[in-house]
Amino acid sequence: MRLLDRYLLRELCVPLVYCLAGFLIFWISFDLFDNLEDFQEAQLGMAEIASYYLVKTPELMVTVLPVALLLALLFALTNHGRHNEIIAMRAAGLSLARISVPYLLVGFLLSLVLFYLNEALVPDSSQRAEAIKKGRKLKSAEGQWRYRVNFRNAREHRIWNVSALNIVTFQMVEPHVEWIAGDGAQKKLMARSAARTNDAWVFHDLELYSYPPGVPFDKAASKPMRTNLLVLPELTETPEDIQLQLKFQEISAVDASKRTQLSLGEIKYLNEHLELNPRDRAMVETQYHARLAQPWVCLVVVLVALPFGASTNSRRNVLVGVASSIFIVFAYFVFLRFGLALGVAGKIPPWAAGWSPNVLFAAFGLWLTWKVK
Repeated sequence: MRLLDRYLLRELCVPLVYCLAGFLIFWISFDLFDNLEDFQEAQLGMAEIASYYLVKTPELMVTVLPVALLLALLFALTNHGRHNEIIAMRAAGLSLARISVPYLLVGFLLSLVLFYLNEALVPDSSQRAEAIKKGRKLKSAEGQWRYRVNFRNAREHRIWNVSALNIVTFQMVEPHVEWIAGDGAQKKLMARSAARTNDAWVFHDLELYSYPPGVPFDKAASKPMRTNLLVLPELTETPEDIQLQLKFQEISAVDASKRTQLSLGEIKYLNEHLELNPRDRAMVETQYHARLAQPWVCLVVVLVALPFGASTNSRRNVLVGVASSIFIVFAYFVFLRFGLALGVAGKIPPWAAGWSPNVLFAAFGLWLTWKVK
C-alpha cells in the first residue's frame, strides 16, 4: 500500500472511530434514561443492564455505521480541501478515482461488517434484549408460557396445535399433531403433554389415530392406539424451528416495512417449510432482497460523499457540499423505507424494493463524481 493510501486511511479512520463512539454514548445515555424505570421494575443489576446494551449494540450499529462513515468521510475530505491537499494530489497526476480507492475499500469492508451483523447478530437481538429487560419475569413460570400456539410444516405435511408451550423448556400441554406418514397413511395424535428429549419428541397420555391414504379425518373410522408414552423421532421440528415460526407470526407488515427482521437462513427455512399466502410471500421475498442489498449502503455513502467533499474550494462550498451530501443520504434512507413498504404491500416487485435505492443513488454518486473537474 502506498504511503498516500495509508495517510488517507488514517485521516478517515480517526474521525470514524470518534463518530461511532459519540453515537453509541449518546444513544446509550438517552435509552438508559428512557428505560430506567423498566430496569428498576425488573430488578436488573449493572451486569444485566450492560448485557442488555451489549446485545442491542449490533442493531444500533446497522443504523449508525453508514451515518458515521458519511460524517467521517466529509470531515476528512473537507479537511484535505482546506489544506489544499486534494489540489496537490490532482496536480501530481492522481485522478479522483485513484484518490478514492482507500475510501471505497473502507466502504466495502464496512459493508461486509454490516452483512455479518445483519445475518448473525441483528435478527435475534431484539428478542434477546427484551428477555434481559424483562429479567425475573421471564424466569418466572408464568412468563415462560405461550398459549394457543399453532404452526405448520408444509414440506413435511404436519400441523401442530398446542394449548400451551413453554418457550424455555419447550414443554407442551395438550399438543395435537396431524401429519402424513411415509407410506401415505394419515396420522392424528392427541396427547396430554409432550417434551423434547434426546433430539426427539416424547408424548405422554396420548391417542394416536391412523387412517388409510386419501381418507379425510372427519369421514374415517379408526380405533385409536392409547398409550402412556410414545417417542416419535419422525417429527423433526426442533425448538429452533418452532421459535422461528413464532417469530414469523409476530412480525407485522408495519415492522417488516421499517427494517429487515429475518436472516437469510430464516427466510430459506420459511420458503421451504411454509405454504405462504401472497401477502406473506411478498413480505418474505422483500426481506430477502433487502437483506442482501442493505449492507452495501456503506459503498453508496462513499460514492455520494466523494464528489461533494472533493470538489469544494471555498468555505461556502464546503458547507454546501456537506449539507447536500447529508441531504442525499437522508433521502436514500427515506427511499429505502418507502421501497420496503411498497414491496411488503406487494405494490412493486421484491427485487425492486430491495435493490433500487442502491442502484439509483450509487449511479447518481458516480455521475456526480464523473462531473468533478
